[in-house]
Amino acid sequence: MNANQFGEPVSGKTVSARVSPAGGLDILSRNEVARLRDASGSGLHQLLRGCALAVLTSGNLSDDPGTMFGKYPDFDIQVLQEDRGIKIELKNAPEQAFVDGRIIRGINELLVAVVRDIVYVSTQLEAGAFDLDDSVGITHAVFEILRNSRILRPQIDPNLVVCWGGHSISRDEYEYTKRVGYQLGLRAMDICTGCGPGAMKGPMKGATIAHAKQRRKGNRYIGVTEPGIIAAESPNPIVNNLVIMPDIEKRLEAFVRLGHGIIVFPGGVGTAEEILYMLGILLLPKNKGIPFPLIFTGPKNSASYFEQIDRFLRLALGDEIATHYKIIIDDPAAVAHAMVTGIDKVRNHRLDNKDAFFFNWALDIPLPFQQPFRPTHEAMAGLALHRDRPRHELAADLRRAFSGIVAGNVKEEGVRAIEQFGPFVIDGEPEIMRALDDLLKAFVEQHRMKLPGGTAYEPCYVVRT
Repeated sequence: MNANQFGEPVSGKTVSARVSPAGGLDILSRNEVARLRDASGSGLHQLLRGCALAVLTSGNLSDDPGTMFGKYPDFDIQVLQEDRGIKIELKNAPEQAFVDGRIIRGINELLVAVVRDIVYVSTQLEAGAFDLDDSVGITHAVFEILRNSRILRPQIDPNLVVCWGGHSISRDEYEYTKRVGYQLGLRAMDICTGCGPGAMKGPMKGATIAHAKQRRKGNRYIGVTEPGIIAAESPNPIVNNLVIMPDIEKRLEAFVRLGHGIIVFPGGVGTAEEILYMLGILLLPKNKGIPFPLIFTGPKNSASYFEQIDRFLRLALGDEIATHYKIIIDDPAAVAHAMVTGIDKVRNHRLDNKDAFFFNWALDIPLPFQQPFRPTHEAMAGLALHRDRPRHELAADLRRAFSGIVAGNVKEEGVRAIEQFGPFVIDGEPEIMRALDDLLKAFVEQHRMKLPGGTAYEPCYVVRT
């Protein structure tokens, strides 16, 4: 049986209600309402329904989106246009989102964020407002989505720490993320994560206690997600600013543009992909000299995880890669101190270069980092994992290789493709590929990567000879 964030079973009981939106969504056009109600393939209703159910089951500990749809098959949501603004009609919604028949305020706000972002992105795309074939155009799209969500706030000194890590981590690792968040909160840092459980919730939870101790108000607990992830990683209850980006790549760019530094906790393959994405950007010659603190940390029993990551990065990208990150084990105060010191350098650099505090315009993020990667056989064959390439290009292709290999082992579409067309053929150095396999095997052994039926990891590719 599924449980909520307090370990209580999710009963499957439902409530139907008509609620007034809280948190800044007053009116929609008739066209926008019609699209949200449209359940056809070109409409937005199915997307709205899935994201809304994720929000209404906020705090659910299951990472299987199908479980929630199975538990609430009759759930529906409609946005209604009325004389005094819009109403959100919920039918057979999870009871856990209500108290005495009234929707919880925080969940109401997250529900509004879902409606807001789905409507805004679809309307802008339809109007051709975003040029998604151009690097500058994509960054503009990320900026506009974040601005529309009211997350970008001027006149605030840099203090936003992005935290990455697994949504399914050990209890010891989760408790450690809370301790780090607590130390960050004592130092007036705000938190931005992927909005889900595990390493995305822990830092926020620790920071809330520290912020309360410091009598600090206006705290930001920002959650950045995308439609393909939100159902499996429902927003945790602490998130007070939620934004849904159109895809994974724009989500990653949002983290980098919003944040003033990044802390990486233990995770799985997704976390490894995020590390490679960030390092690929920092390795770009145009970004040389731009400060951006990047810290890997975990409790003592997670030290081997970062040792393996570090070995792989040094082998593939050279020992110099380690100058772009710090590894701090089992010392939350040292992590927070290092982050504050790094963010001070960010602040001074932006003052010197007249760059905004609320959006990182200076970092160059080229088009290949911004475009979604679909791991088809053709796309995987186009990768080149060789150390004679520019390191930022190799880092980007390593991230894509991780994505494809995981898809071929775990995701239904990828497994079917391997069964139908055979293994991927990858152009890669044998030493790099062996190291990559060793890393993935370690993830499986440490239960950081779940394979169907509990099978052992087997490569879903061959190296081109």
